[in-house]
Amino acid sequence: MSHIERYIIREVLRPFSFVLIILVALFACFSSARYLAEAVTETLGVYFMVKLILLKTFIALEVLVPIALYTSVVIGLGRLHRDREIVALNAAGAGNKRIIGPVMVVSIPIALAVGALSLYGRPWAYENSYILDARAKAELNTDRFQAGRFYGNEDTGTVIYIAGKDRTSGEMSKVFYYTRKGEVSEITAAVNARQDESLQDGRLRVSLDDGLVYRLQRYSMEDEVATYEKLIRFHEDPEVSIGYKRKAQATPDLLESDMPQDIAEAQWRLSRPLATLLLALIAIPLSHSSPRQGKNERVFMAALIFAVYYNLSGVAQTWVEQGVMDEIPGVWWLHALMALVVSLYLFQRFYRRLLQGFT
Repeated sequence: MSHIERYIIREVLRPFSFVLIILVALFACFSSARYLAEAVTETLGVYFMVKLILLKTFIALEVLVPIALYTSVVIGLGRLHRDREIVALNAAGAGNKRIIGPVMVVSIPIALAVGALSLYGRPWAYENSYILDARAKAELNTDRFQAGRFYGNEDTGTVIYIAGKDRTSGEMSKVFYYTRKGEVSEITAAVNARQDESLQDGRLRVSLDDGLVYRLQRYSMEDEVATYEKLIRFHEDPEVSIGYKRKAQATPDLLESDMPQDIAEAQWRLSRPLATLLLALIAIPLSHSSPRQGKNERVFMAALIFAVYYNLSGVAQTWVEQGVMDEIPGVWWLHALMALVVSLYLFQRFYRRLLQGFT
């Protein structure tokens, strides 16, 4: 590898790390604000909320890393064009074609890493995030509840209110618990309640003392009222409650499935390395700027192409999920079209002059 190629590699890698750190930090901050707004810390605690944010950020790396690579190629090569170093390379006989090699040296390992993240890291992270989400939405996870406040869950239609709570023992008083399942609404009231762990299976349980249970049916006049001295409710096991989630399924299982949703998920994972390479290659001609072309124009064009490509990737996956597009061509038509655009763009920029030299 020549000094010129090492120099180009260094110019591409230098902004890559910086851009990736910024993107990861922005995504983590966005996720933190979202979970804080949903009061996840009150049900999971800070430790589990941080773990959930890290999992979400890990999942996002399969998108953030290609963005960082794409941006770094535009920025790094754009600086070489702006400082006329590319002109100097051409004058020295290096030629524009020497740029593609170093970019591929950088892009191929990154694309392989993105592929590993998508094929193996993505299902692992989704499985763990689903479990944490289920814990955050547990109907009776009262361990972190505070007295005098209502706690609700829109997904399950649950509302819990605790009038008083002993900070030492955790025992609660005057508990109101409302839940809705289908057409049946259930209201549970208790004088006292406490949360502990079951000795049999280790699940958390809430013991309610001296209360009433009202079961109201929407389309029936026969409501039920029951009194109790002691009532025990168990937490639903998060690993059971999440059910089947295709994003958490192992890639080999998805490849063996004939369900359109599973096929779309598998093709999305398999296409991530190819999409990373195509973005890096299209960034090469986009980094070129003429003396009369402003910097903002180049950045706007790069952002537009990425936005169109990424959004069409989501559309292609949705078409496969809904059966609009068959397994073949699946999502691959978009990447084939992108590869054609990249080939034409590179040919126009780099190889047209070479052919003109032979005529």
